[in-house]
Amino acid sequence: MSLILETVSTEGIAELSYLIGDDKTGTAAVIDPRPDVEIYVELARQRKVAITHVFETHIHADLVSGSRELAARVKTAKLFLSIEGGAKYGFDHEAIKDGASFEFGELVLTARHTPGHTPEHMSYVAGEKKRAPKPWGVFTGDSLFVNSAGRPDLMGDDQAEKLAEQLYDTLYKFYLTLGDDLIIYPAHGHGSPCGADIGDRLTSTIGYERRFNPFLQHPDKAEFKQFALSNVPPEPTYYKRMKRLNAAGPDVLGNLPLVPGLPAKAFQEAIGKGKTVVVDTRSMLAFGGGHVAGALNIAGLPELSIWAGWMLDPEQPVLLVLEHDDDVAKIVPLFLRTGYTKFAGYLVGGMKAWDNAGLPLDHLDQMTVHEVKKQAAELQILDVRSPGEWKKGHIPGAKHIFLPEVPKKSGELSKQQPVAVYCDSGYRASLAASILKTAGFDVRNVPGSWQAWLNAKYPVEK
Repeated sequence: MSLILETVSTEGIAELSYLIGDDKTGTAAVIDPRPDVEIYVELARQRKVAITHVFETHIHADLVSGSRELAARVKTAKLFLSIEGGAKYGFDHEAIKDGASFEFGELVLTARHTPGHTPEHMSYVAGEKKRAPKPWGVFTGDSLFVNSAGRPDLMGDDQAEKLAEQLYDTLYKFYLTLGDDLIIYPAHGHGSPCGADIGDRLTSTIGYERRFNPFLQHPDKAEFKQFALSNVPPEPTYYKRMKRLNAAGPDVLGNLPLVPGLPAKAFQEAIGKGKTVVVDTRSMLAFGGGHVAGALNIAGLPELSIWAGWMLDPEQPVLLVLEHDDDVAKIVPLFLRTGYTKFAGYLVGGMKAWDNAGLPLDHLDQMTVHEVKKQAAELQILDVRSPGEWKKGHIPGAKHIFLPEVPKKSGELSKQQPVAVYCDSGYRASLAASILKTAGFDVRNVPGSWQAWLNAKYPVEK
């Protein structure tokens, strides 16, 4: 028997899912799959195993669950979901409770109820039959992360206190009773809003976390609750929508959503039909040089999933502007991961075709950090980073509006004075600037943004 263990890291949303199984019996399970499930089908094919089980650690808030899609796609798999904490689902599944055990050859996975992030949360302890009951690892979902733990506030203020107490019990009465040598396999890495300051490493051990994880340094329950509830990042607006969707059951699509190609004139006619939104996925500098008026610049990097989730209405059909036409296969899964399946089309031939058709072109000025410093007295300098980033340091004299709040709080800015927008690298700033541009502001994006400001050794205000 040879253990099969493959980690699938989904950048942008910093999600970690797993294919685990036994090559002798040719059976395997997938834990917490993302919605673009082709990667698990291909991994199973490469490792010569059949996916027979699909497990979810909990009802996810940060992405569309791929469990129904995967189970439907491979047809050999059953879907196993926790019904602890009174969890209910709007689709067929195999119900499991604390202590349920599953065998894949010599591999044994045991479900353990670990509430706190959510009431139904289940972790899966991994061991071998011949070494039972001593396990070697645990798939922790969103209960225990590297250097962090799952946030207990996503079910609303009325449940946050109770969940924080349950999280304490999960961490101190379950995880800290495990051996130091156990490897932890969490559902998220650094950058996920599902926990505060998640560490950079994708795995850790119970022993390491026992010593260094700040959530495990508060043995007093009251002190722990205060710490856990005061150390949460801003909650993305799409989280509650994802919770509802995943509990009800995402639609089984069978394939990635289709996006029709539209020639330039047809693309122009589609703008405004059915309240579409134009999303330009090119780089900030390409967007700045020329774009379709009213377009939002959400560049086609992995973090598109998060910022589409924050900023877009899933019922509003998306019109795509791409760097290259064949980028559509790369861009659509990024939208799919946070629940966007409605596409009105993409601009065939990109902005070159738009230009050649003689259609109107808008521009977004770019401003270096050197120009910002030199002209600071004449500018409204806007920082759109998160509150935590802002507190650690910002450009002197800057105003702070967190990116998702820009549409509602733009009235705090004057249209009579130019606005220079910055973030950490310019990615979020270009999105914010494109929103302000459409709202009628005289706005500039700052490429390099905070990183460039620091590297230029310019003053920092805290």
